[in-house]
Amino acid sequence: MNKTDEIASIHLGKKVSGSEKYDPSLIVAIPRIENRKQYKIENNNLPFKGFDIWHAYEFSSMTKNGIPVTRLMKMKYNCDSEFLVESKSLKLYLNSFNMTRFGNSVRECLEICKNTIEKDLSEKLKTDVKINFFENNTERENIFNNFENIMNFVDENSLKINKFKEAPEELQSEKSNEIKTHYLMFDSLRSNCRVTHQPDFGDLFIYYKSKTHILEDSIVQYLTSFRSEYHFHEECCEMIYKRLIDLLDENDELFVCALYTRRGGIDISPIRLNCDTITDALKLINLKKFARGSIKQ
Repeated sequence: MNKTDEIASIHLGKKVSGSEKYDPSLIVAIPRIENRKQYKIENNNLPFKGFDIWHAYEFSSMTKNGIPVTRLMKMKYNCDSEFLVESKSLKLYLNSFNMTRFGNSVRECLEICKNTIEKDLSEKLKTDVKINFFENNTERENIFNNFENIMNFVDENSLKINKFKEAPEELQSEKSNEIKTHYLMFDSLRSNCRVTHQPDFGDLFIYYKSKTHILEDSIVQYLTSFRSEYHFHEECCEMIYKRLIDLLDENDELFVCALYTRRGGIDISPIRLNCDTITDALKLINLKKFARGSIKQ
């Protein structure tokens, strides 16, 4: 077991009793560097910018009078942080608010919880973590509607896929004299938790602008090769980004976003990009908007 898996295993794969009292010690920080160095991604010279966006659908606490307060919590922090938060530890930490009383009113309870969570996670992850709570009547913002399902460009009768461990050699490209834009969506992304080996499903959105055309059937073959990979969501997004950017020219634009389905009441949406072309991404990054990309989220 490597160092990252050892750290992640503090809670993963174990029966853990829910804390009846607020407990920030439950938070587990995972260093990003171990996975990045396998793909020649340097923490001090990242080939992308971006954020990790989290949605916790089951956040709850109580006022001092015992009145329950339940909200959807949205969280974000920058991908240039040294650490990411391990998802089960985040769930256990947030659950520790369930039976803890904060504030004399619902509004005061939420304000105290917001300040406490931002402080605890920022200190643990050594980066600026921000959150927001949503009411039940929050309007859903639709995003990435202009991305087309990649299978529309593929002849499924002739496509044969046999590799299910990450296979960058499957990616093929061709050059042209014209710069073109590509908006692609793959709705069958599957990877697995690197510790529990439980499957994670999501939709992947890829935009690139280049004279290079990455053949769509080869992208499907490559993305399908993640079905037996064992990585955190954020790592998968960065791996995909790195493999694609290596095929493009220096000044080409690339955007990769993985919208994973929720597991344990939490979903993760990592975004990696080198451009500001995808304005819909601003809705996902915006803490005041509840932005969803498909029926799965």
